[in-house]
Amino acid sequence: MTLLSRDLTIGVVGAGVMGSGIAQVLAVAGYKTVCCDIDEQALTQGREHVTTGRYGLDRAVEREKLTSEEAASALSRLQFTTDLDLVAASDLVIEAVPENIDLKINIFRDLDQRAPQATILASNTSGLSINKIAAATSRPELVVGWHWASPAPVMALAEIIRTPTTSESTIATVSEVAQACGKNPVVVNDFPEVWGFVANRIYFAMIAEANQVVADGVATKDQVDQIMVDCFRWPAGPFGMVRGATKGWS
Repeated sequence: MTLLSRDLTIGVVGAGVMGSGIAQVLAVAGYKTVCCDIDEQALTQGREHVTTGRYGLDRAVEREKLTSEEAASALSRLQFTTDLDLVAASDLVIEAVPENIDLKINIFRDLDQRAPQATILASNTSGLSINKIAAATSRPELVVGWHWASPAPVMALAEIIRTPTTSESTIATVSEVAQACGKNPVVVNDFPEVWGFVANRIYFAMIAEANQVVADGVATKDQVDQIMVDCFRWPAGPFGMVRGATKGWS
């Protein structure tokens, strides 16, 4: 199966900062996208992120990243709903809910029962075991990790996490979709013994040292952020990254 045909549908579970951003990227890439959340307020905020948010469609038009016609076309391909069945009916479902292993397992178990047999189920977990999530389904060969970075419309990261049972065709399909979204897919292995795969194992080591610098009185958090931006050309410093990933990029 290939999802490069724009006639196929991709579902996103979760309409928070990450979920809505992922849905926006998919819709801009040409995919019919359905974004689901159980919370109506989250859906409303998700729509706002996609349209008027800092990295939303309106700003993309202002920055001439998209034409107004392209933005309108993307928005027409994006549907927000509380109906999980609409998402489950997709060819690929990307889960983007909070980092709670029990919550994710329950969602994957539910999706497995609702979705067509060939539907690929992907988790945007930042570091939880994909193998444990896949074990909750009857289709472990179709379960994969797809870790996005925040803000999703900007960051090129596509950390694709495979388990020993993930099929090559699943990896190929998700990698193709990532490329179609303008991302740079890198396939890595699940390692349940340590949280974080590659990006966050290294990132959290950096955060720990940044906190130690502040605790030692060497610099303030704002100073640490500014130094790392100036020295390494990061888009944000370590503390700014934490704020953006958890509270949004306002």
